[in-house]
Amino acid sequence: MFRSGAVAVAAVGALALTGCGAEESGGAGPGSTLASAAQDSRAAAPEPTVTSGADSSGAAAPEATAGATTPAPSPTPTPDPAQTLVSLSISGGFAGVSRQVVLRGDGTVHARDNGTSATRHLRAAEFTRLRTLLGDPALGEVPDLTVNTGAADLFQYRLRFDGRTLTTDRSAAHPALDRLIDALSAFLPKG
Repeated sequence: MFRSGAVAVAAVGALALTGCGAEESGGAGPGSTLASAAQDSRAAAPEPTVTSGADSSGAAAPEATAGATTPAPSPTPTPDPAQTLVSLSISGGFAGVSRQVVLRGDGTVHARDNGTSATRHLRAAEFTRLRTLLGDPALGEVPDLTVNTGAADLFQYRLRFDGRTLTTDRSAAHPALDRLIDALSAFLPKG
């Protein structure tokens, strides 16, 4: 009996506090319009998840983000040419190739194929397409390692982006990953 009474008191207390913030001085009792509006707005909003981040001093600080409201990557280049958005390294094969493509935040692509290098600045549409491919949620489902250990002389594709490293020989179908690899490979020097 005491336990259910305590739960009821706690529930009533929580309802009484609904809608009260630092700038309000009360008046939001359980039956008030303010309390009902605050409760309704919370019901419609996604629950935030709290992750540990770091503030400017390097100390850990909580960081709140809403469930499914993560913004899409910005399709406009960032001014920092040193920021690497994605890198693709291709190696192996019978002839022992060594290829690399790096997309930087300023929209510059650096590509190298066995010693031949090329650098170009992407048009806005090209940059947007690559950023869209990088933001594909299906990439989150791709395993970090997809390699057929029974096959010989396959190319190894290593992609680094968003703090992840994916390695594949493309022996398994991962359409989002294949689209990204194909789009980046198109920038390799010809010849």
